[in-house]
This record gives sequence, structure tokens and C-alpha cells, in this order.
Amino acid sequence: MPARPNCRPELEAAMRQRILVIDGAMGTTIREYKAKGVLDEASARGERFRDNEKDILNNGDILSITRPDIIEDIHKRFLEAGADIIETNTFSGTSIAQAEFFREGKKCPEFFQGIIEDQFLNDLAWEINFESARQCRKWADIVGEQTGRKRYVAGAIGPMTVSLSQFPDLTDLSFRYVTFDQVKQAYKHQVRALIAGGVDTLLVETIFDSLNAKTALVAIREVFEEDKIELPVQISAAVGPGGETMISGQITEAYLNAMRHVKPLSIGLNCSLGPDKMRPFLEELAAKADCFVSAYPNAGMPNPLAPTGFDLLPPDMAGYAKDFAGSGFVNIMGGCCGNTPAHIAAIAKAVEGLAPREVPADPHTMRLSGSQPYVLSPGSNYLMIGERTNVAGSPKFAKLIKENKLEEAVAIARQQVESGANVIDVCMDEGLIDGVPMMTKFLILLQTEPEVNKVPIMVDSSKWEIIEAGLKCLQGKGIVNSISLKEGEAKFKECATKIKQYGAATVVMAFDEQGQAATYEDKIRICERAYRILVDEVGFPPEDIIFDPNILTVATGIEEHNNYAVDFINATRWIKHHLPHAKVSGGVSNISFSFRGNNKVREAMHSVFLYHAIKAGMDMGIVNAGMLEVYEEIPPEMLVKVEDVILNRNKEATEVLVDYAEQFKGQAGSAKKAEIDMSWREAPVEKRLEHALLKGITDFINEDTAEALAKLGKPLSVIEGPLMDGMSVVGDLFGAGKMFLPQVVKSARVMKQSVAYLQPYMEQEKLANPAQRSAGKIVLATVKGDVHDIGKNIVGIVLACNGFEVTDMGVMVPCQKILDKAIEVGADVIGLSGLITPSLDEMVHVASEMERLGFKQPLLIGGATTSPAHTAIKIAPKYSGPIVHVLDASRSVPVTTSLISEDQREGFVKANEERHAKLREEYGKKKDRQLLSLAESREKGQKFDWSTQDIATPSFTGTKTYEGPEMIATLREFIDWSPFFHSWELRGRWIAADKRFSSAHEDAEMKVKAEAEALRLYNDAQALLDRIIAEKRFQARGVFGFFPANSVGDDIEVYESGKLKTTFHTLRQQVIKKDTANYALSDYIAPKDSGRTDHIGGFCVGIHGADEFAKEFDAAHDPYHGILTKAVADRLAEAFAEYLHQQARFAWGYEKPGDLSLEETVKEKYRGIRPAPGYPAQPDHTEKPILFALLDATAKTGVELTESMAMHPGSAVSGLYFSHPDSHYFGISVLGKDQVEDYAQRKGMTLAEAEKWLGPWLGY
Repeated sequence: MPARPNCRPELEAAMRQRILVIDGAMGTTIREYKAKGVLDEASARGERFRDNEKDILNNGDILSITRPDIIEDIHKRFLEAGADIIETNTFSGTSIAQAEFFREGKKCPEFFQGIIEDQFLNDLAWEINFESARQCRKWADIVGEQTGRKRYVAGAIGPMTVSLSQFPDLTDLSFRYVTFDQVKQAYKHQVRALIAGGVDTLLVETIFDSLNAKTALVAIREVFEEDKIELPVQISAAVGPGGETMISGQITEAYLNAMRHVKPLSIGLNCSLGPDKMRPFLEELAAKADCFVSAYPNAGMPNPLAPTGFDLLPPDMAGYAKDFAGSGFVNIMGGCCGNTPAHIAAIAKAVEGLAPREVPADPHTMRLSGSQPYVLSPGSNYLMIGERTNVAGSPKFAKLIKENKLEEAVAIARQQVESGANVIDVCMDEGLIDGVPMMTKFLILLQTEPEVNKVPIMVDSSKWEIIEAGLKCLQGKGIVNSISLKEGEAKFKECATKIKQYGAATVVMAFDEQGQAATYEDKIRICERAYRILVDEVGFPPEDIIFDPNILTVATGIEEHNNYAVDFINATRWIKHHLPHAKVSGGVSNISFSFRGNNKVREAMHSVFLYHAIKAGMDMGIVNAGMLEVYEEIPPEMLVKVEDVILNRNKEATEVLVDYAEQFKGQAGSAKKAEIDMSWREAPVEKRLEHALLKGITDFINEDTAEALAKLGKPLSVIEGPLMDGMSVVGDLFGAGKMFLPQVVKSARVMKQSVAYLQPYMEQEKLANPAQRSAGKIVLATVKGDVHDIGKNIVGIVLACNGFEVTDMGVMVPCQKILDKAIEVGADVIGLSGLITPSLDEMVHVASEMERLGFKQPLLIGGATTSPAHTAIKIAPKYSGPIVHVLDASRSVPVTTSLISEDQREGFVKANEERHAKLREEYGKKKDRQLLSLAESREKGQKFDWSTQDIATPSFTGTKTYEGPEMIATLREFIDWSPFFHSWELRGRWIAADKRFSSAHEDAEMKVKAEAEALRLYNDAQALLDRIIAEKRFQARGVFGFFPANSVGDDIEVYESGKLKTTFHTLRQQVIKKDTANYALSDYIAPKDSGRTDHIGGFCVGIHGADEFAKEFDAAHDPYHGILTKAVADRLAEAFAEYLHQQARFAWGYEKPGDLSLEETVKEKYRGIRPAPGYPAQPDHTEKPILFALLDATAKTGVELTESMAMHPGSAVSGLYFSHPDSHYFGISVLGKDQVEDYAQRKGMTLAEAEKWLGPWLGY
């Protein structure tokens, strides 16, 4: 039978109209025939296989030959149940899989070579696939004609019984039973038989091992090329409880990145999990896939007692199908194991009439993967490629490879990842190394090292056979280094086509038939020619093209070499402007080969070169990730000399640098201790413990706890006696407002350390007293995408101090993990925290999931951006259980106690619901509030006479970076301490001149106590700062810069070299105001039509090391200092932002050193503002990636953005600088739909996306 015509266009059209249904489980349905007695071993064998030595009843595929009546009946039943797509009965249809039933032997490559050459098995595999496809074709056409709805046949290509990723021999981790080429050959044979039998699509399904699946995709592509045909390809993986492929351990997004090169018709998940466990991973896939998405989960978990062998009945699966469809997750829905025709009928009915998932446009981002994903998008970090696993660049690595010490060589790769490499470059090009087998063996070994297996691999060789050997070992999406036009266009296209088949990105060297490009003109000529061939002729994705315009050695003494670095930098700039989506890379160490043996000079040269190349647009580079000098830490004198060489600023530069090459010295730090008063140590042990708890003293807690245990006999007696007595006093005093939060946290530190000492004894006590219960079990988490946790940590401590059993899950916790943990621990209450606006949407999602899954537990909502109104209006309607907004830690105990108490709960929930109803009513009035139209608001915008307006001109354009632990001492002086006390719930203000805290407490006695506690807290913070500085615990990294800019309406255009570089988008006030303008930030930048050049500034700062330092305190059961550490880091980040703003004002020239006192600076008594995305003047967090890309912020500061646009580390600040003398802070308040529609169009967003990010500000 000739190949079917390519039905992709009609399938795509159908899936845009409705959700298609795929059939159910062949094996499960075959089981019904066994139960009825119409199928047994004898009838499965038939006459043909009567004498086979092995049983074949469980070889379901062979029934297409021996019992076609049963298989055809099953296909017919699934079609009549409503399936649009039926799968061929060929899950194990390769010769390799069929060998399990017909051949014996020790599994090894030699054995399987015999299998794929076995004529009997090849003929059998062909017959199984051909006949099964023919049978499906027959019934799909019959039922399609009967019903008037076309049906389709998917050729099922299963995972095989042997793996390319699994290591079966623990004495030789590089050993595999079978080779890539053997697997590919078996798959090609199967594919051709399926096509000959008449399938419409090819479905690579139930992927346990991503490398096996990629091999199948290569086989399919080769068949298409060789046989001049094209059919749609579908892909579906089986993932485990953590969302990873069952054998190769590749998580969902990494799997997507590894497979999408084939431009599949659909990608999805099937088998392995029931629909409930599959849901979060399907949701992630649906959010990130730029093709159609399928789901056909098992009917729950295996249950031998159930008729189908699985838990869920047809109505159950219908409910999940409706949920998946209603949530916008799927375009194709069906069932795997346990799903009979009755299940498929229920699923088909459930999704009928529901809208299919909308497929997003291809964003043209480079998506790489190992077992984890790596996405290189605008605003991403500079991609660092580790070079120490290259035999040409690392003598140590080369020596280990030659001596076959591969485990030690793997350790070098691990060190590169630990040092920050995002990709590992592996090269085996050396005369004494047999490149193909060594590349294969080493990359297979890297699969066994989890930390290295996470990252993408760059396969590096000048020999195509070694590159291809490496590609055959990658389960993820890697990079080839490299191909070029050196051997002509035909060879270039051949290699590029192969790389595309294997699903890798590629480095393209600036070589052609005439040789290596050394000049700027040759670099851009060759790169443009290669780009056009790859994109226009090969169809290579432009985002996967990485040009290496040749980093060549400078300072060689040869004059024509002096401009090599400048030529590379200029070529990079040209490529980024003229070759859309292409990337630029290079071997950074090449630049400094003339200084071999002098690492200090080389590291400085690398840093300077990268600084300027990254500014020009360089995306990645091959460099030793552990040996880079920090640009800002290069001594000024040396920096000038190195830049003279790199930028070719004068003819004597090389000679000057050579003379200067030996002048670097190190620095060291110091530390100090504090003393503790011991006068209270004479009291009885019970009183000593109580005193320690009240005063927060931990110095003697272990010996006092041991003494109390010896005296009282049982650990629970110590806990329930003096410890709980002391904590009860603490709780009462705090509840009455007579004890302050810092004191409570110190008390918790004492309690934690004492309990940790008693833990081994407590385990025995619990066994003796299993009925004992805490005041209640609480699960707390900062939601997915958010990294802020100080407030949550404080709430957890306060609750623990009051007898609650708290499970704190940390930050960035996905919804499913929160809910799974709540079930696991039997939580009475769940608490969610978040600081940034997108966290509010995640909280809505968690509430929706709790409702969907039938939770009843109360849900607490807290965090800086949360509010009673948002909780009532957006979150509470999604969940029928109690939802309470908790203002601060002091309210957490009474709220939680009321919710758990049988006596108080009903009245508390009723009062809470009444508050929610009132807030919703008030919000309704706000929604009806009259607003100006966008046109009217713009007309009322702030106007200036730009012909006479004072416009400040900065002393430089571009960016400057500030970095190093020594910065902390400088930043300390810029700290505004008032917010620090607010985070500890001490209300008032810090008077810097007097170094005292003025409490806002109205009670005179409590005011004195609060101020005394604030002073103790301040002194503790100062002592901690002393230690941080002495021990260099924190690393401050910041960048700021200036850029030519003009406003165009409500947008701000930013320029570079006279050309548009990027655009910031601002929002305008629409509320009706009497005497003031309707402001937008764009008002403060000169309009483009004014003819005047203006500038905008930007900054990003981060304090690194706080999380790690806090963990040391947490491990020592010292939550007080753990929270103090993070609170101090937050203040330092704000101080850093203030310090950089001062430097920016100096550079702008309208403020000089000494014009303002430090106190005036901290109180913002200066000209200009520094608004941040996500805050009142511009509440949209999606402006952050624009800022980060402009500043190259992640590379320069180490601050990264989460998917919710939170900055990590949490102690980070970013924003814009405006210098206009009338600029001031304001709030947007309420937005009309006309502005949101206009804003979405300006940003290239859908309206739904804009509304998602601006939700709290919508006035409709």
C-alpha cells in the first residue's frame, strides 16, 4: 500500500475546532476476551506458533496475526465509542522487542546485532506492523464513512524492552545492552511497515527513556528523507511522580525541549500515572508547548481486584477529562492502561463541545536541556560553557582520558557545573585518543552523574564522525561545536541536516572555502552566507544557530593581530542586528594565548573581553567557569592596560602590558566575638530554662535540657513542663502586646535547640504515647515563582511557639507539592505567602485546586502584596472552605486557633464571610467608578515646555558594575532602618541622628519597652553586620547605566548607536482628578517629536550569600539569626539601590558629592526617582525582562528572574532612573479596559495575558 497523503493540515484544522479523542488500552481490552474464555495461550499461538518455546499470550502485538478477529473488534469498539484516532497494535512491534518471545541469549550489543539481522524476526516485525496498520485503516475508513466523521490511524511506536540510558552493569557504568544504531535500525524497519500498512501519523509513545525516543525520531526522519514522504509525528512520554521520564529522569520541560525539533503535530503525556497525579505536569506542558498537546493517562493506579486491573471507572475518567479540557490543557484526550471502550465513550462525551487548548506562537527562544531545561531568553544569564572537559584545552583532563581514568574525568565535568557552567563542552580531538569510542563512552558515563546529567552537552570536534557519535548519546538537546563552510556548501548542508535530525543546536564557525575569517568584513560576510543557507535551504531554526566569529589571539607582537578582539566585538554587534534570533559564542581563552603561564593576566583579559563582547550581544562563551576575574575587581591601573590591548587603543599596548604582568597580590579578613552575661545561672534548672526562653539565651540550653531530663525522667516531661510553661508565658505576653516579635523569635531559637537535643529521646516517648497531639498541624509555603519568606518564617515561628506543629516548605513551592504535603501530614490549616503581584494569581490557582480536589481545610493568605480585599474578591470565590487574610504574625495565632476550635470555628467563619461580602460589595462600587477614557487621560497628562526644559546629560552611556564583599561596609551607611523594624512588627520610625527608635505605641509603658527592644534588635543587627563584613559572608553585585531615550506616547524608546534598542511601556492614571495631571512615567522623558535627546537610567542590585548564611543558623536551630540575616540582606539591597542612585545623580551632574547629607539621601531629598516594575507607578512585572536584557543584569549581578518575575536572590532590587526635576512617585490605582487593550497591543500580548499581570488594578 502506498504511503497516505500528509493529513497534517486537516488534523490541525480539526484540533483548532474541537478536542479530538484517542482510543484506550489495547492490553486492558484484550483482557476482557481472556475473561470470556475466547482467548487463551493456544489460540494466541495458533497453528503457526504452536511449537514456540516461550509463552506468547502476553505478546499482544502478535494477536494482529494470530487473532485478527479480536484485534479488529477492539478497534471497531473504540471507534464506535467516539475515538477520532486509533492506535495500531504495535507497541512492541520491533524485532528487538519481539526477540523477548522468540530468542534466548545474554543481552549485549553482539546479541542484539544478531537480532536485527535475524530474518525471521525482521519478517515477523514487518508483518505485525503492516497487518495492524491495515486492520486499523480498514475500520477507521468503515466507521468514518458510516458516521460522516473522518477517523485517523496512529502508528504506535513503543519504548522497547532495552534502554540506551539504563546502566545494567554496576561494575561498568558505560556498558549498555544495545547501541543507538541497532535501536535506530529496528525502528526504521517498524516505521516503514507502518507506513506501508496505511497509517496517518506516527506516534512515539510511552517514553520511559528519552534517548530511545530520540532514536525513534531520528529513524522516522531518515525514512522520510530516504523514501521522500512526510507524515505527522506525535510524541507522548510516561512520567513518574516527580514529572520525570521513568528511566532517563528527564523532567517535563526538558523533555519538551529535547523533542520539539521534529515540529511534532502533538506532544503529550500518557500511561504511568493516573489523571490526578499527571495533572500538574500536563499543566506545565500545556503552558510551554508551541504545538498541540495530548493526554491519555491510566485509569488511576493498578488494582488487581478491579475488573480492568485499574481503579477508575468510566465516570471517573470522564470527570478528569472534563477538568483537563475545561482548564485548557488538551487538544487530544484519551486513556491508557485500564481504559476500555466504555471509558473512551465517557471521555468523548465529557469533552464534546469544550474548547480545545489554544496553541501559542513559537517564541524563537533557544531551548536546551539535559535532564533539566535551560532556556536562553531575553534577560537570561550569559550562558557559560565549561571548557575543562576538552582534551585540547585542559592537560589534566587529557591525561586522565589517555590513562582511561574516566571516573576522575567525570569529576572535572562535575566541578565545572558546580562552578557555574550552564553547558559542558566535551572534546576528544587528540592524536593518541580514538575519538569515536572515547566520546561515546565518556558521554554515556556523564549520564550516570546526576549533577552533570542536568545540563546540556556541547559535543566538540573537528571530525564529523566524532560529533555524530556524541549526538547519539544525548537524551536532551545539546549543541554541536562546530560546522562551517570550509568544505563547501554541500558538506555544510549535509551536516546541518543531520544535526537538525538529532535535535541539537549548532555552532557555526566563520570559515569558508578560502579559510578562517580574521577581519570584520570576512566575519560578517561568512556568517550572513551561512545563516541564509541554514534558514532558507535547510530549514534550521534560527534560534539554534550559534555563530563563532573567531576569537583570535591578541598581543602577539604582530600588528595585524592587534584589532582581532575589536573585530570580533563589532561582528557580534552586526550579527545581533542583522541575523534575527541567531546567537554568538566563542572560545574566550583564545584571546589570551600570548600570555600562557600568567593566569592573572589571562583572567583579567578574559573578563575585559567578555565585558565588552557581552555588551555587543555575545550570548555565550567557552570559558573555564571557575577562573574568571571580576571586571570591577581588576586593579584600575591594570584594567587600563588590558583594555588598551583588547580595544587596540594604542600601538604600545602589548609591550606595556607585558612589562606589567606580575603585579597582583591577595587580601585577607578578620573576625571578632561577643560576650554573654552569666549572672542568672544560679537558679534551679526549671527557672533557668524559663529565663532562657524569655530572654532568648541559647548558650547553656543543651546542658540545662540534659539536667532537666535527668531530673524529670522523660523528654515529654521536659517539653510539657518547663519548656511549654516558658513558651506559654511568651505566647501570652506576645498576644497581649507586651512582648515583641524579635523576642518571640529568640525564644523560638531556644525552644528549637532544646527540642533538637531531646529528639532521640522523644522518638521513644512517641512510641509509648501515640495518642498525643499538637495544638494543630499547619503547612506553610511561599508559592511557586516567589522567593520571599521572611514574613512566612516569622508566622511559622509564632505558631510553633504556641504549640502548633508547623511544616514550613520554603519558597517557590508548586501547588501540587503543597497539597500533597498537606495530605501527607494531615494538615489542619494551609498557609500561603507571597510578596510579588503574580503570587496572587498562584494563590488563586492553589485555592481552585483545593476546591477541585475536595479539600476542606482553612486557607490562610499572607504577604506584602496580599490584602483583605484581594482575598475576598479573587481568592475566596474559588474555594468553598474558609479563606482568611492574615495581616501579620500577631494575628496568626488567634486566627488559627479560631479556625481549629470546634467552639469558635462556626462563628469566626461566619464573621469572616460577612467581611468578604462587604469587601466584594465595596469592590463592586469601585468597579462602577467612573474613569477617564485613555484618550482623555493622555490629554490630561503632565505637560512641559520641552524647548526650554532642563535635561540632564550623563557623563557616560552604557553600564557600570559594582561588585565585591567590601561593598557591604559602604552600603551599611546607606541603610534606612525604619522598614527593618516594621518587618519585625515594631511600628514607628528610626531617628538616625540619635540612633534610636521612636515607637508609635500609644501606651507609654509599652512605648518604652518597644523602644528598648528595638535598640537590642538594632544592636544585634549591627553585630551581625560586623560578622558579615569580617567574614565576607555577603557578596554585593550591582549594575547601573544610562541610555539615550525619548518618549513616544506612553512608551519610552531606548536607543543605541542611533537605532532603537528596546522599548519600555508605561501606564497612565485614569481616575478623575481635579487639580493634578494624570501621570505616566513617560511624561518625564522628552518626546521624540521635541527634537531633544533625553536619557533614561536603569539599575539592578543583589545581595548574595544571605540564604546560605541563614541556613547555617537554621541548622543550628537558631531561627532568630536566620531571619535577622535575611532582614539585614533586604536592607542592604535597598541601601545598594540608594547608593547606586546617588552615583547616578553624580554622573548626571545635577548633584555633587557633599550636596546632601547621608540622612537627606536616605530620606530621598534629592532630584529624580527610581521606580520599579511591579510597584505603584508601573505595576506590570513583565517590564523586568526588558530592563534585565538592557542591563545584561543577570550576567553582571547574578540576579535572576523566576517565571513569576520575582528576583532571586530575594534580597534584590531593580528599576529605572528618571532625572526630570518634577518627577515624583505616584500610583496607577485603577485601569480602564481601553487602556489595558491598548497596553496589550503595544506590548504584543494577548488581552488575557495583560489582564493576568495587571489583575489587581483592573477597574472592570
